[in-house]
Amino acid sequence: MTPSMILPSGTSEDARRSDTGQYRYAPMRGRPRLHLPDNARLAFWIAPNIEHYEWRPPLNPNRHPYARAIMPDVLNYSMRDYSNRVGLKRVSDEMAKRDIRGSVSLSVSVCDHFPDVIQRCNDLGWELFSHGTYNTRYFYGMSLEEQRRVVIDSRETLARVGQRLDGWLTPAITPSLETQEILVQEGVRYTLDYFHDDQPMPLQLRSGRLISLPYSIEMNDFPMAYSSNMSVEEIFVSLKAQFDCLYAEGADNARVMCFAIHPFIIGQPHRIDAFAAFLDYVKSHTHVWYPTAREIADWYYEHHFDTMTDWLATLEGAY
Repeated sequence: MTPSMILPSGTSEDARRSDTGQYRYAPMRGRPRLHLPDNARLAFWIAPNIEHYEWRPPLNPNRHPYARAIMPDVLNYSMRDYSNRVGLKRVSDEMAKRDIRGSVSLSVSVCDHFPDVIQRCNDLGWELFSHGTYNTRYFYGMSLEEQRRVVIDSRETLARVGQRLDGWLTPAITPSLETQEILVQEGVRYTLDYFHDDQPMPLQLRSGRLISLPYSIEMNDFPMAYSSNMSVEEIFVSLKAQFDCLYAEGADNARVMCFAIHPFIIGQPHRIDAFAAFLDYVKSHTHVWYPTAREIADWYYEHHFDTMTDWLATLEGAY
């Protein structure tokens, strides 16, 4: 719990443990207006998850890396391998046709295992941020030093391929509260581990400045296609509804929409046309900005971070 956290007197210890303490409640009513370049209503960004799943990953007692307990899981391993072999090209081609760059949630081991994939991303002007080393190595149970080593290794590995580590998404979203402190200490500028808002928001940390950038579990092809078993048509309708709502609300106070994709899912032949059609639908609107995640963070730090931090300090109540 942060020292500056405001709690009513007499608050029970259980209540004190019921909140992360890393961000405070911030109602839309009265919130400072978020302005985007060219008065855009919406910042729309795509996060391709380019991952590497190990054939025989070390077991974590808190979570199994594959859908089936049997090891090795040939079915799921090879299904994910489709992404880097076939699906990514299909997806990146459609994005390039529409001049939309990706901000890659990258298993940084891809830099060593699949250098052609990294070259393709760099050639397209895509941003690479870290999704850990492998997507089969969770932060559950890691010591703080082990977590820090992964962050440092991510920074050093990305530097070797000409990229700067600005953003972070913990593998399978398994961070501890201390993870965010390590990120800011190691120079990371934005995290995607929180899902609490449609705008970037400053986090309340001991170590320095870090913002939470809107990622999405809802607008994410994996839970859509696999957890919810949506048809291609249902995925398309849901994406349009999400976009339409945020675009309308953005007329008063700009919003951010992320579509998180996995090329082994959205890059399948029977889904790629719907993906392209959705991109065409987004591009048919005039007041949309198409940044990378890094560019959203840069804009926010320069134009909004201090204003929002000052406003948050005026609010009463618990974080």
